[in-house]
Amino acid sequence: MNNDTDIIIVGGGLIGSALAIALSSIGFDVTVIDRQSNKLTKSQNFDGRAYALSHASIRMLKVLGIWNYFKENAQPILDIKVSDGRVGEGASDWFLHFDHQELEEGPMGHLIEDRYIREALKTDIEMSKQIKYIYNAEVISQNVKDTGVSLKLSDGQVLRTQLLVGCDGRNSKIAQWSNISHVGWDYNQTALVCALSHEKQHFGVAHQFFNPAGPLAILPLKGNKSSIVWTETKDRAKHINDMCDEDYLNALSPFIGNFLGSINLVGDRFSYPLGLSLADSFIAKRTVLVGDSAHGIHPLAGQGLNLGLKDIAALTEVLALAKRRGESFSSKQVLERYQKWRRFDTSAMAVATDSINKLFSNDNIILRSMRDVGLGSVNATPHLRRSFMRHAAGLSGDLPKLLQGQII
Repeated sequence: MNNDTDIIIVGGGLIGSALAIALSSIGFDVTVIDRQSNKLTKSQNFDGRAYALSHASIRMLKVLGIWNYFKENAQPILDIKVSDGRVGEGASDWFLHFDHQELEEGPMGHLIEDRYIREALKTDIEMSKQIKYIYNAEVISQNVKDTGVSLKLSDGQVLRTQLLVGCDGRNSKIAQWSNISHVGWDYNQTALVCALSHEKQHFGVAHQFFNPAGPLAILPLKGNKSSIVWTETKDRAKHINDMCDEDYLNALSPFIGNFLGSINLVGDRFSYPLGLSLADSFIAKRTVLVGDSAHGIHPLAGQGLNLGLKDIAALTEVLALAKRRGESFSSKQVLERYQKWRRFDTSAMAVATDSINKLFSNDNIILRSMRDVGLGSVNATPHLRRSFMRHAAGLSGDLPKLLQGQII
């Protein structure tokens, strides 16, 4: 089969775009298929969406040359405060406090608005001679053979490649067509996402406040703004989402309290149903899954995007080494190395976030006592607290070179 490109990535979101840049950096010709328009993916309007990037993820973006595009708009996460409580009663006296000064590497991560990351990725892609980006197109069929993969697009094009990468989200068509199933369940929760401007400074502190219905994250953005990820039951979230902005803010205010002073909504409001999703396999014949196509976890730890970036770092390193050894980079043996590297880590994170959500998202007196004592105990044990901090910063485990800040 004559190939149009070495690797085709289906899905042009943050993960698909970042993967294209990483793979092109090691010499592959890459084609990205994006169902969205160029106008939508390059919008620079503030809409309230933001991501927490771990220290390790920032290392990777620096190596790939992406960090410089938006570093001035990134807010360092200096401290993280985790507490349990009820609305109107405030936080429990037992809490967990991560102070960045306990890490030699510096801030545990940064908060960056979606628009800045997206624009940086698109700008870098447009300058690359090894990346072809196709907008406004969907894959309508795929055919995987021993000699390669062919894809038919909605605009009539037929593309051929050696390796197909699914970055097309939790309901991945690439996974379905590759007979890869997912295990998981619905949390009966919805994440309400918005941004606030506020009177007082946040001082770079991220807050995770656990309520009976689900966690509330208050994440510092550049300036006197914060990103909010507010978890509620589905029914309650739908009721809140139907409110006007004024009523929405009145419903949110008691959860936040007054430590930020007066608050106002800025940008758009979003809502996302929450659930757990884990692919039975991350690979199939000449096919690999990356990001949400392979795994979807609860956002309470803010690790969703970071897990996807870990996938990218691992896959890029595996393919780079295979290429240098003269191996067929799309072979089952090579792809299995990627799966072995990533599957345990993502499964462990899925189990951890699932367990934490179930432990904290209730008002059981016995469980409340147990978790409060647990938070306080970790906070009072320096080596254990430091271990949790390093994990949150993405500095623990078997890290690919990109996440170590090294060129492959």
